[in-house]
Amino acid sequence: MLEQLKKQVYDANMELPTRGLVTYTWGNVSGIDRESRYFVIKPSGVEYGELTPDDMVVMDLDGNRIEGKYKPSSDTATHIELYKAYADIGGIVHTHSQEAVAWAQAGRDIPLYGTTHADYFFGPIPCTRNLTPEEIDEAYEKNTGKVIIETFTERDIDPIYTPGVLCKNHGPFTWGKDAAQAVYNSVVLEEVARMARNTELINPDVKPAPNSIRDKHFFRKHGINAYYGQ
Repeated sequence: MLEQLKKQVYDANMELPTRGLVTYTWGNVSGIDRESRYFVIKPSGVEYGELTPDDMVVMDLDGNRIEGKYKPSSDTATHIELYKAYADIGGIVHTHSQEAVAWAQAGRDIPLYGTTHADYFFGPIPCTRNLTPEEIDEAYEKNTGKVIIETFTERDIDPIYTPGVLCKNHGPFTWGKDAAQAVYNSVVLEEVARMARNTELINPDVKPAPNSIRDKHFFRKHGINAYYGQ
């Protein structure tokens, strides 16, 4: 079932250690088939070096395992909430990458300081609030998804224009049109997190880039008037 999607999700998962975004088993990628409403996700706690495409787990949006010998990622419920909320998302990534986690642990948005950031994220990369003790005890992973959605709704952020978030005291989630693009956005998020930290070290009084710079760089790559590339 969904053999092509399994291979795509497997390849995307294997990209994470290659790009230095995960240590041990600290990460996961999923991808969804919108027609069947099934998604494929990495199994929980399996070393990357031991994974095969057949190890990927097929799930439905009610949290039922449809196919697979392993339990799905412990973050599966978070992926489900994002897939249900945002129909244009085709793939999701979660990592504990060092630079992004540092901002999450600091409880800070990543400000848009320059054009590299603006090429991919239309504004600051938001950091959520903490989950309450009740939310943690009730359904930690599901409520992690809900607090991401809450953050984007309350701040009126377009999740397609800003395809990533920091969960406070936890780490980043990114997404895209498919699993491969979600990984790409995860790599970019880690790089702009590093750039932003270094920028503040050099100039602690730095201000975000002007909106004119943000708009020019974002919309030359995105939207109906984009002209970057072939």
